[in-house]
Amino acid sequence: MPIDSQLNRLRLMRQQAQLGGGQDRIDRQHTQGKQTARERIDALVDPGSFREIDAFVTHRATAFGVDKQKFLGDGIVTGWATIHGRTVYLFAQDFTVMGGSLSEVQAEKICKVMDLAMKNGAPIIGLNDSGGARIQEGVASLAGYGNIFLRNVMASGVVPQLSAILGPCAGGAVYSPSITDFVFMVRDTSYMFITGPDVVRAVTHENVTFEELGGAMVHAAQSGVAGFITDSEQACLERMRELLEYLPQNNMENPPFVPSDDPVNREATELCDIIPDHPNRAYDVKTVIAHIVDDGKFLEVHDHWAENIVVGFARMGGQSVGIVANQPMVLAGVLDINASRKAARFVRFCDAFNIPLVTLVDVPGFLPGVDQEHNGIITHGAKLLWAFCEATVPKVTLIMRKAYGGAYPVMSSKHVRGDVSFAWPTAEIAVMGPEGAVNIIFRKELSQAADPESERQRLIQEYRDQLATPYEAASRGYLDAVIEPQETRPRLIEALTMLRNKRDANPPKKHGNIPL
Repeated sequence: MPIDSQLNRLRLMRQQAQLGGGQDRIDRQHTQGKQTARERIDALVDPGSFREIDAFVTHRATAFGVDKQKFLGDGIVTGWATIHGRTVYLFAQDFTVMGGSLSEVQAEKICKVMDLAMKNGAPIIGLNDSGGARIQEGVASLAGYGNIFLRNVMASGVVPQLSAILGPCAGGAVYSPSITDFVFMVRDTSYMFITGPDVVRAVTHENVTFEELGGAMVHAAQSGVAGFITDSEQACLERMRELLEYLPQNNMENPPFVPSDDPVNREATELCDIIPDHPNRAYDVKTVIAHIVDDGKFLEVHDHWAENIVVGFARMGGQSVGIVANQPMVLAGVLDINASRKAARFVRFCDAFNIPLVTLVDVPGFLPGVDQEHNGIITHGAKLLWAFCEATVPKVTLIMRKAYGGAYPVMSSKHVRGDVSFAWPTAEIAVMGPEGAVNIIFRKELSQAADPESERQRLIQEYRDQLATPYEAASRGYLDAVIEPQETRPRLIEALTMLRNKRDANPPKKHGNIPL
């Protein structure tokens, strides 16, 4: 066959593969406000950098007439590209081909690209838009999911894994994204659930919509499955690009260093007035974060879930850091089940990928109550304790105000291998707040006092002056320094710079048994 004919055949096949399930289905995708798999890839990666593999693969099933429905690529686009000039491996499910349903060969394509990512030490990105398992292929489709799950687990902590849900994601398909490090969802078009509304209605007699059962806001604000939620696909893909700026390619590298014009010795006098005079009055810890990080830029994770703790990425002196901060604006910054889970997972991610941790503490303790106890605050709270104990990355801690009870050691204190601990003069470090402590310690004396309330206030102030200060902890070496609020940024950056070559390790073992 002449070379021209061969080239024409190749070009025609490429054109056919580009069309996925055909122009009519592409138009339908657009009508629903959704992009195609290839359009999403083009929007995500550096222009012209995507190189597709397995574009001509087709399924090999024959049951139920599926052998008459063959499309090049079989409903998944896989390959590699660059984002910010760095290599990534990715797959994008194509809903125009049999609803993006997972076939045996589609799973093989995903596994191939995941294996390449592991061998070459680069992030894995999955763009999910699928109706679930391909029913016509039976157990072969289910086996494909298992093969993908295994690779997700093996890649965890080795290369970053990002998942975007850009349409339906149902049944067993939800477990692959849930294992990955970060899940992105889009309002009104993303759905995740184990069983759909029809099954729920049949089994439990509950009437629920797709959005109510597994929409983006459900998983961003209630279940905590989604770390990021956006209003459009384009915004979602841009947010994925932004996140990758803070991350290393793999667990053997450090995060990228990005110089900033923001002076490392910049002081923020505004912080001197941020702590209210009244100990029970709230302030926004995100304001503190904005004053101390480079250019005030902070990429928050899980901003709608467990809002009593704030986690996210920033840079300080050009160095990528993970920030964990109690939020006094919500539940007084108390640690509860969801806050503990949220922070623990974030701390473990940062530790896996060599991202230093900056912890900002203002915590009155763990949330009391029957609901918390019965739902496992002991076990879930221990996850955060475990995460900070286990972490070997540089850990710098600042106590801004309250650090009461068991929450004090848990929040990256010296006692759980915190490297450098600072406190503002406003810090109160004690077993409990002065009011509660006085009520317990001086119960008998107060009952016999001529003016119980006056005596109570005197004892509260005495307790606060003697014990609920940073100086008792500093006298024992539990704090490295008490600093003025305005010098927070330079002192934190100095500590991070000093710790840049830190080496620490955990005892040799197969793995610990984290309280799950």
